[in-house]
Amino acid sequence: MYSKKDCSLCFFDNAEGVVAGAKAAAVASIATAIPTMASTKMLPWARAHLNPTAQALIVSTVAGMAYFIVADKTVLATARKNSFNH
Repeated sequence: MYSKKDCSLCFFDNAEGVVAGAKAAAVASIATAIPTMASTKMLPWARAHLNPTAQALIVSTVAGMAYFIVADKTVLATARKNSFNH
């Protein structure tokens, strides 16, 4: 099985970045969807200009950005930690 001592390139450490990115994307989706949906119900400008496709685009863009930022930072931090160990 996998052992950190046996790993020279440590491909399996990317899984930590995937999990952290997925968690961040889930939180960002909820944190973005609530105000987006509320604004389309309460603000006349948002009701007139933000159709369901625009709302979905806003939420998915924020979720994607959060995923890639957090996953990248996690992978870089893990690589930095492992480079000091070898």
